[in-house]
Order: sequence, then structure tokens, then C-alpha cells
Amino acid sequence: MKRLCHYISEYMGVLVLAVALLALAFPSAFQQVRPTVINYLLGVVMFGMGLTLNLQDFKIVFSRPKDVVIGCLAQFTVMPLLAWTLARAFQLDEALALGVVLVGCCPGGTASNVITYLAKGDLALSVGMTGVSTLLAPFLTPLLTWALAGKSVDVNVASMFLSILWVVILPIVVGLLVKWMWPKFTEKTIDYLPAFSSIAIALIVAIIISANATKLLAGGLLIVIVVMLHNICGLSLGYAIGRLLRLSDSKKRAISIEVGMQNSGLASSLATIHFAAYPLATIPGAIFSVWHNISGAAVAYLYRKTGK
Repeated sequence: MKRLCHYISEYMGVLVLAVALLALAFPSAFQQVRPTVINYLLGVVMFGMGLTLNLQDFKIVFSRPKDVVIGCLAQFTVMPLLAWTLARAFQLDEALALGVVLVGCCPGGTASNVITYLAKGDLALSVGMTGVSTLLAPFLTPLLTWALAGKSVDVNVASMFLSILWVVILPIVVGLLVKWMWPKFTEKTIDYLPAFSSIAIALIVAIIISANATKLLAGGLLIVIVVMLHNICGLSLGYAIGRLLRLSDSKKRAISIEVGMQNSGLASSLATIHFAAYPLATIPGAIFSVWHNISGAAVAYLYRKTGK
């Protein structure tokens, strides 16, 4: 069982891509599932993240605050501004533009820690950045979404704040409490958590893509290109910021990966809850979930081989 879970988590990108193609080819297989299930699936992922975190992971905030501040500033400036720029440059309709902006305004994704480890980056910095950006998300994600998309779409900042608290922060806190109260139980489950998170993310992608399969097949190439550019530019600019500030190679890799890899499941969840009038707003998050796992694996391989 452990070996199977290891393969599932190691080849998460392949799994998510396969499920996405399956949902595109046979949408009816997933269309019976209600979109609200996405919130529960994301909660499972965040609960798993809570089980893997501990207070030691946040020590970097106090021991190396400069690194964390640099990383989080890059996270919440580079990706939101890239999203807004790409949406304008490619003249996306308001629903797709909103979806791209939502992805850009979300915190770092949990998969970034795995990719940083594979890339031989600064894992402590990566985990610290993911934790801090996630804690900042209830405040910054709604405000940035309102600032960048509020002119064309009604953005309820307070409602989004509460949603992120319930869907992201609460499951993480529960995970931390479970780990503190039942450490032996948690130790037994740690080996299985990445696989369950991978399956949950794959199901989120399948639900979203199946619900919009017809529209994706009709003209989905443009949004795929925008999502790919968003991710690649984020990875590149994250690395460039580290290089500009003359950080070590391991720190540059960590910041690059943290900036480029978003919690795209949260973006899709927020689109489902708050922007039901714009169903296509869920699409960029789903595509990002597929693509950033593929690009992340490629970038980890590149960083390992080049040593830069």
C-alpha cells in the first residue's frame, strides 16, 4: 500500500493529466458530482497539509525573516500582476480573466514543497513561504482580486475572506491539532497523505473540466496558452528576483518554485462559491493544476542537472 501511495504522489502530474483528459473525453462520468464537492476535497488537501506541518516549520519566519518577506512579496506581486497583464494582453472575456486573476492572487501550492525538495532547493524556506502565504491568503487574496478584477466583476471581499478561513485555514488548524493530540496516529498516516492529496486534486480537476468540456473543446487552446505562460513567467521571474538579490542557488530555486506554483485548487473553489454567474472562471485553476505539476517536475529536473 505504501509503495502504491508513493507512486501516486511521485507521478501526480501524470495522474492529474490522465484524469483531465478522461474528463474531457467522457464528461458524463463526472458531471453527476456537484461542484460544491470541490470545497470538501480542497479541505481534505489542506487538512493533510496541517498534519505535515509543525511549529518548527515556522521558525524560519523568525530566524530568517528577510528570506520569507522577499519570497512572500514576490508571491503576492509577481503572480497577480502577471495574471492581470496576460488577461489584458490576450483580451480574455471577463469570466476567464477573472479565473486567471484568482489563480494569480492565491497563495503558494502545497506541491511546491515536493518540487523544491526534488530540485534540491531550500526546503525550509519553501515550507515557510507556503505556510506564511497561506496564512496571509484570507486577507490578501480577496483584496488583490478586488483590486485587479473588481472593476468588471462584483467581488465580495468579506465573503471571500470567510470562505478562505473555512476552506483553507480551518482544515489546516484541525490538522495541526490532530497531530498535536494524536502524534502516533499522525505518524502512521504521513506516508499516505501525499497520495490522498494527489487524488483529491485530480478529482477537483475532473469535476471542473467535465462541467466545461464542450466549451474547452470549442476554444480552450487560448486559455491553456495563457495558463502556461502565467506559470512559466512566474517561475522565471521568481528565479530572476533571487538572482537580482544575489541569493544562494538553493534559495533562488525555492523562490522560483514558490512563486510559480499556486494553490490553484483554491482559485477554482473560490470561483465555484463566489462567481457562479461566471462558470468559466473555474477553468484556469483546473488547467493550472494540471500544468504546474508537469512544469514543476521539468523545472526540478533542470535545476538538478544544471546546478543553478
